[in-house]
Amino acid sequence: CFPDTVLIYTLSTARALTPQTAETDAIRFLVGTQSLKYDNQIHIIDFDDENNIINKNVLLHQAGEIWHISASPADRGVLATCYNRTSDSKVLTCAAVWRMPKELESGSHESPDDSSSTAQTLELLCHLDNTAHSNMACVVWEPMGDGKKIISLADNHILLWDLQESSSQAVLASSASLGGKGQLKFTSGRWSPHHNCTQVATANDTTLRGWDTRTMSQIYCIENAHGQLVRDLDFNPNKQYYLASCGDDCKVKFWDTRNVTEPVKTLEEHSHWVWNVRYNHSHDQLVLTGSSDSRVILSNMVSISSEPFGHLVDDDDISDQEDHRSEEKSKEPLQDNVIATYEEHEDSVYAVDWSSADPWLFASLSYDGRLVINRVPRALKYHILL
Repeated sequence: CFPDTVLIYTLSTARALTPQTAETDAIRFLVGTQSLKYDNQIHIIDFDDENNIINKNVLLHQAGEIWHISASPADRGVLATCYNRTSDSKVLTCAAVWRMPKELESGSHESPDDSSSTAQTLELLCHLDNTAHSNMACVVWEPMGDGKKIISLADNHILLWDLQESSSQAVLASSASLGGKGQLKFTSGRWSPHHNCTQVATANDTTLRGWDTRTMSQIYCIENAHGQLVRDLDFNPNKQYYLASCGDDCKVKFWDTRNVTEPVKTLEEHSHWVWNVRYNHSHDQLVLTGSSDSRVILSNMVSISSEPFGHLVDDDDISDQEDHRSEEKSKEPLQDNVIATYEEHEDSVYAVDWSSADPWLFASLSYDGRLVINRVPRALKYHILL
């Protein structure tokens, strides 16, 4: 039996992390580096659960330092990055879609201390750059799709792309812009897995917005969602109207997009900017956050989950409660609480994410290049399952 805290792996300065979304068997994360001195790299981190070891492969990303990375939901070999490049002494953040070498698409088991292996190069499939939009904040893939639709957020533009010809060509299908005074700029976005994947949520400044991808029109707007900049957001995978957000006010907030006047719940456990919030893909009461206070917090948000009474509750079930109200009286919703605070990092935690293969495993990445892989505490796992 291995401990709940699994392993620490160190690379150079980094802030971009994603699970290999299309890989549902092997536990695998991709990490992008941010170095001004050396060629930047993508580290493919395979976690061998049985032997409790990390195997790594390194891909060169010579285009520039990586600010954001996301993996295709349909093709294990395809990923997108947002990266910096200098042009006419101006720094631009560009985006591109890449393919890794065929032999690295699925988990390999190279020895962890084999430093002699040479780094391989990514194959450029296409750029998502449109000369009118100089700063790409992030790229998000249509979650349930065939890996052919992606959205990029650039300055104040939201751009929907169709990837064609085996992803070698990105065609701009539609776009929309933020109107208003001042320098409006998107900071992050997520594509909802609900509503037939027709909704995207974005953050800019202190505002959250929902967009319909069919018309590229705004469907809801939460102004002053946070007291300061909103850093990240995520959709509840099991409750179609629920959205979590986090920001520089040190708070994590949970919203019902049908009624945006007040958050449903607010967490105030971090003492500095919260960079990342992630719902567990299977058990939506488990919520991960990472912050500049160097901590990762795993929270149990059971009261607003799809299992508030410890069993799966559908939105429709709640309206049927008249039928068995007497039965429910004795059943109080379970209490929300912090499950664990992880302090293995010594620098700002810029990214946290769940494995796409194992629902009880997650990774966190701090700016000093420390990647920590942890497990949900065993006692809680069995409490949820049994």
